[in-house]
Amino acid sequence: MRCGRRRPWPLRVESLTVFIKLFSCMISSRKSASFCDQALTAGPANLARAVLAFLGLCASLVFLCASPSALAVDAPPPHGNLERLAIVTASGTHEFSVEVVRSGPQRERGLMFRRFLPPERGMLFDFATERPVMMWMKNTYLPLDMVFIGRAGKVVGLAENTEPLSEKIIPSGAPAYAVLEVIAGTAARIGLRIGDSVRHPLFDK
Repeated sequence: MRCGRRRPWPLRVESLTVFIKLFSCMISSRKSASFCDQALTAGPANLARAVLAFLGLCASLVFLCASPSALAVDAPPPHGNLERLAIVTASGTHEFSVEVVRSGPQRERGLMFRRFLPPERGMLFDFATERPVMMWMKNTYLPLDMVFIGRAGKVVGLAENTEPLSEKIIPSGAPAYAVLEVIAGTAARIGLRIGDSVRHPLFDK
């Protein structure tokens, strides 16, 4: 539902280069004539192509002016921002790399707009206090398993295979200190049950 930002400057520079190349292609061999002069003397078919090309360039310019956060919606976090987390079930210990979100804006965004989440990755929501928690799937395209975790690192609630883009409220069912979101099917794959242990520094304080 929610996540940090990354500066996509290489993407913006590359897009600017493409924009310049496209603009150069619009200039005819008569370099002294302006675009408007050429449009006026062109036939209907050429004029239509020129107008479409110009509109395409305008769209490219709008893209270039987009905010960095909009360009980086699906960008994965820097590797250094990932933390190790382990879940201990009857089937063994299962390791994950998770993004930890602690601020209000980060929790609001979460995994919203993401289109891909590897099986061994996830997002851990730190709520700082143990309390009833309510989640939802607004603007979230991936089906998820939500693991509600108590202050002592024990699983206190579980919501499996949540519905993408739904605004239905998903309650923790018991006071939770954190919530772990992983791709749908993970809980079944590792045999996760309420009462199982989650190991992460968040629960070792």
